Parts: sequence; structure tokens; C-alpha cells
Amino acid sequence: MGLIAEFKEFVARGNVVDLAVGVVIGAAFGKIVAALVDGIVMPIISMLTGGVSVSDWKHVITPAQLDAAGKEVAAEVAIKYGMFFQTIIDFLLIALVIFVFLKAYNRMRKPADAPATAEEVLLLREIRDSLKR
Repeated sequence: MGLIAEFKEFVARGNVVDLAVGVVIGAAFGKIVAALVDGIVMPIISMLTGGVSVSDWKHVITPAQLDAAGKEVAAEVAIKYGMFFQTIIDFLLIALVIFVFLKAYNRMRKPADAPATAEEVLLLREIRDSLKR
């Protein structure tokens, strides 16, 4: 079998196509949740923290040094932990939305209760069990 034929067979398998669709939909879904976080959630948190954006939070170790003209000679050294918190908030919201979506999806897919066992089957089971004794 040639390389092209093997590649066609590989791509034609359902798992590869399903995975590709999942990745594309996941990327688009991530953009939707990122827009939710950036446009709605983070401005509310910023308002609660006095107008400072979470991504701007930092701990300055050494402040920037300026010369007499006000030009920056040495940049500040800071631990920028705000971006880390921003990423954690993004992740938690994405995970929450996916959890709620999958929970609703699984509830809709829940199979109907199994049909009741026929009376003949129950009688045959009783006969089988009594013959085993």
C-alpha cells in the first residue's frame, strides 16, 4: 500500500476527523469564553479593585530609574502576578462553562430506562436457578 493510500485511510478514520472537529470547535469556544472574561467578568473585578486591571497587578522589586531629564535609564524589576491570576480566572471560567455544557448534554442523551424484563424470562430464570440446586 502506498504512502498516499495509507494517509487517506488514516485521515478517513472517524477518530481523526472527530478530533479535528473537536479542536476547531474548542478553539472557537475558547474565544467565546475569553471574550466573556475580558468583556464582562474582568471589568467587574477591576471595578471592585478600584479600577486597576487584574493583569496589571505586580510587585515591584526595584523601581525604574530615571535620569534628570525624566528618561528611563533602567527598567523596573517586578513580579507580574496579575497575568497569572488572569489566566487562572480564564481557565476556571472555561472549565465551568464546559462542565455545565457537558452536564446538560449528558442529561439530554441519558437513555430511557431499560424495558421491564418479560415474565417468560423471569420464569426461565427461576427454573434455571432451581435446577442448579
